[in-house]
Amino acid sequence: MRYIFLLLFFLPCILGAQTHQDEDTLSVKYDSNSNVSEKAFSEEDLSKKYTGDEFDYEVDTGKSQNLLLRFLNWLSQKLNNTFGLDISPNTLKFLEYTIYVLMGLLVIYLMVRFFVNENFGSIFTKKANPILDIDLAEEHIEDLDLDSLLRDALKQKDYRLAVRFQFLKVLKALSQRQIIDWHFEKTNSDYSREINENRLKTGFDEASYLYENIWYGEQWIDAKLYEKTQHRFSRLHQMIA
Repeated sequence: MRYIFLLLFFLPCILGAQTHQDEDTLSVKYDSNSNVSEKAFSEEDLSKKYTGDEFDYEVDTGKSQNLLLRFLNWLSQKLNNTFGLDISPNTLKFLEYTIYVLMGLLVIYLMVRFFVNENFGSIFTKKANPILDIDLAEEHIEDLDLDSLLRDALKQKDYRLAVRFQFLKVLKALSQRQIIDWHFEKTNSDYSREINENRLKTGFDEASYLYENIWYGEQWIDAKLYEKTQHRFSRLHQMIA
């Protein structure tokens, strides 16, 4: 009786599943009455130009952009919206690389100014100034005839060069008085730390600041401005004496 009861209970389920299986088994029917034609694009459709950001497939937005590239894209968008100037991605890439090159040259220039302690152009150009004939690495400053070099610079009206010789004369005087220990690799800050007398240290720092701005800063000066600087160097020489 138990087996008969189980058979009667599961029999409808078995028959129902078989019925659904028969209904789901369908044969594939082909529509032979419909006409299917191939769609072709005309030359006009193929040559049609779509504009707008949504059709710009040359810009790779999936990659992260640095600050410079984001700025260039922002600037390009502003120019396009304001003046109608459409800057291509290739042009933006060229501008990006150009800025990188200029930044690299600027870094090289600053490194040369810092380590070589000369202006950048003097490394690649040869000038007729007498200072280039002085090799401070091989000759001691006390052996130089700075007065003669100063007179020649003033005759040529090269007042920047004259200021340089004026400052070298200060270093020479300090070395002769044994106030500093001169060496061609030392900086003006090194010499300032060697000066113990406060008033002389202040005068030297002012002359050093003036010299570095005129010579290394390549500031142009005329005879009138040179006369003012000469008075400062003269007062400094008096303090050294």
